[in-house]
Amino acid sequence: MAGPVVSVVIAAYNAMPYLTRCITSVAEQSIGQDAVEILAVDDGSTDGTGEELDRLAEEYPTLLRVFHQENSGGPSAPRNKGLDHARGTFVFFLDADDYLAPEALERMVAMAESNGTDIVLGKMVGVGGRGAPTSMFRRDQPRTDVFSSRVYWTLNPMKLFRRELLERLELRFPTDLKIGEDQLFVGPAYLHADGISVLADYDCLYWVEREDSGNITLRTGGSEPRLRFLPRMVDLLLEQVPSGPGRDHLAHRHLTVEVQQLLAHLAQEPRAEQEKGLARLAEIIAPLWHEGLDDRLSAMARLRLHLVRHTMLDELLELLRFESELAGSGVATPVLVDGGRAYARYPYLRDPSRGIPDTCYDVTRQLGVRHHIGRAELRGTVLHLAGHGYLHRVATEDVSTELVLRERESGTEYRLLVTHTATPGLGEDEDEGHYVYDKAGFEAAVDLTTAGHGAPLADGLWDLFLAIGAQGVSREVRIGSKRDRGVCGSPATHIVGSGDALRAVTLYATKPHGNLTLDIGERKHEVLPQLNVATVRWAPGAPTELELAGRCTLAAVPDGALVARLEDGRGGSAAFPARRASESGGDFVVRVPVTELPAGLWEGRVRLGPWTVPLPSIPLDLAPAKWRRRGLPWYAKPAMKNSEAGLAFTLRVARTDLVRAVARRLNS
Repeated sequence: MAGPVVSVVIAAYNAMPYLTRCITSVAEQSIGQDAVEILAVDDGSTDGTGEELDRLAEEYPTLLRVFHQENSGGPSAPRNKGLDHARGTFVFFLDADDYLAPEALERMVAMAESNGTDIVLGKMVGVGGRGAPTSMFRRDQPRTDVFSSRVYWTLNPMKLFRRELLERLELRFPTDLKIGEDQLFVGPAYLHADGISVLADYDCLYWVEREDSGNITLRTGGSEPRLRFLPRMVDLLLEQVPSGPGRDHLAHRHLTVEVQQLLAHLAQEPRAEQEKGLARLAEIIAPLWHEGLDDRLSAMARLRLHLVRHTMLDELLELLRFESELAGSGVATPVLVDGGRAYARYPYLRDPSRGIPDTCYDVTRQLGVRHHIGRAELRGTVLHLAGHGYLHRVATEDVSTELVLRERESGTEYRLLVTHTATPGLGEDEDEGHYVYDKAGFEAAVDLTTAGHGAPLADGLWDLFLAIGAQGVSREVRIGSKRDRGVCGSPATHIVGSGDALRAVTLYATKPHGNLTLDIGERKHEVLPQLNVATVRWAPGAPTELELAGRCTLAAVPDGALVARLEDGRGGSAAFPARRASESGGDFVVRVPVTELPAGLWEGRVRLGPWTVPLPSIPLDLAPAKWRRRGLPWYAKPAMKNSEAGLAFTLRVARTDLVRAVARRLNS
């Protein structure tokens, strides 16, 4: 008999009343009970957890297996016991406090099987105030790894693992650690997995903060447990990941998340323990840190690590106090602008007695860029833009903002001057009004015929940026994602120019980010699908005028540029302009007075500069038009002619043959 698809391993210690919901959430999974087994291990509970597990085992006799053991002091031993008895293709570790969404296992298994991956991260949602990791769940990632994603920033074991991977690596949770044991299990699994999937479009796991704060990570305090597992993670990276960008990517997590958490605990301890712990921490991180890592770190992280590496305990404690106050203040730290760089005014900036380098305070690349577009529209060949842009915490003095047009494929760019405008009151709703940006506005009128250093912009996709500058500091940002409701992001194709030298220009907002782009030359937005002629008939009230009715969804067309052009195949031609059928909408009509056409077999197209659209065939049952020219009878009627696309628009114009007409009448 085939084994289950998923083995759900639950380590339970004093987990009431959360345990019941946890087990029930697995039993009710959409994947079905035949595909699941639950291995619940009671780790010496004293609150009735063991008894509740036995009751649930009677309720789900074919689903739930219960194991009882003496308290081991942590989740490692019970998880290992469950894993030892697991029979599923996959294993999912679930804490007894937490619970699954109804389709979680089915969706994660499908993700693993369809992509051939060994690990699947299902989106986690915090409950009861518990913070859940988010950076790796921005979007679905069918197949990734630890080096090209943010999956390493969640090292808890609440994931779907292919059991073959765990058994091949002989992975088990270390039982000598009270905290961090999950990192030493998940870390190697990540590094050796044949692909990792991220399921972000469905909330899979509800991560619960217990009302009694009984979650083990919340009740395991002190720096000592963290100083025990961190060096083992450092050794893991040094032994299994070659030096270079890949190792630096993983080290980033430990040098920020773990160091910050450890220092928070260290700050609560006696002075002697602080000194001892800080010296140990400096020793632990030394093999991972190098100057090249600074480019990956925030200024606060660089400063924190500098103080750790130089065991500057008093300065570190002051920084921790500063960080705590900053977190609750609602006002961002002021900056010092000097020489085109911005430095956060964190403790000891340019304090000669400490000698901390400016690089530890440099936030130039971290400055928040605020922008908003109030106007973006094409009028003829001119793109009109207006809005505001500023650098967070940098006063709008010596403003030097420019508009940047950059072609996406070639990288060609043009920087254009803007007109700076006043923005009184801007910034009052941020940082308690501490910073003012009253000269952040801009206006620009970009003539597409001269924007390329006096020449027309070439065909391509031209992305719009602002190079926002003030006080010698400049940062670049794509614009459009923040805009007034009246600034439409839907594609609007304009035909600009004159005569045959017409060009298609489409202003649109990209998806999903909503940034503004100019499509010049139909790279993404073609003209012809926005033109069509639907019907051909004799105009009401004008029996000798052929009416061509169509639709044009282009945003703008030069006057007189859209015409119906007829040709007789012998060098004769005639053109008739289109006009709007109504003041609103994209309907148009063309009137063709057939009395003005010489005798011949006329074929036609609707023409807009270089673009042409075939006219539909004239219904063969359309009655002929009749008139007199110089006293003689003439007619125009549909004729039949095949083309590659089927029947083509063909109109025969001729003088009536009187002899044949009389003969037909006599014979009728």
